[in-house]
Amino acid sequence: MLYDCRSLADRDRGIAAAIEAVRNGELVVMPTDTVYGIGADAFTPHAVKALQEAKGRGRGTPPPVLIGSRHTLDGLVFSLPVAARDLVEAFWPGALTIVVEHSPSLQWDLGDLGGTVAVRMPLHPVALEVLRETGPMAVSSANKHGQPAAVTAEEAREQLGYAVRAYLEAGPCPDPVASTIVDLTGDVPRVLRDGAIPLDKLRDVVPDIVGRED
Repeated sequence: MLYDCRSLADRDRGIAAAIEAVRNGELVVMPTDTVYGIGADAFTPHAVKALQEAKGRGRGTPPPVLIGSRHTLDGLVFSLPVAARDLVEAFWPGALTIVVEHSPSLQWDLGDLGGTVAVRMPLHPVALEVLRETGPMAVSSANKHGQPAAVTAEEAREQLGYAVRAYLEAGPCPDPVASTIVDLTGDVPRVLRDGAIPLDKLRDVVPDIVGRED
């Protein structure tokens, strides 16, 4: 089912349907500030597996986790480096994904994480409304592996079809550039993927961050 969130009534119905679907272990597609994402409850292993199967990926490519509040991050990580807190303060919600060590007590199975997880808080009102009700979601770009990332929910539906319970349409992504990914698990913060937030902006906050070309 596709809901047009540009209509107030359809938006309310769509968000409610998406929240219910996630709680039932089903998949949803929703807009973010980068591209559309396909998401599942991060703590429901069969839902995460279904997400990977819908995309055509395996356990070796664990999905990032999206959250609806900065405070949620503290419940997911073992300890948060100062650099991570500074970057979160500067760029969340927004197009920055941080890789941190997750708490070993978490009851989830996102794939072969190796003790780390990629986390982001997106800057999109629809996504945040869903996430604040569902809690952390495993979310990947809403497309089949190897295909272009979807910039509308309709594009996502053409690729993912009936694998997804609810599609939330909010129109084309205004700036469909992937998030910047920064690894904060080592001694020095390191950019793993160049994206929407350029290196010079990151260095304004964390001067010793290492770029991909360094």
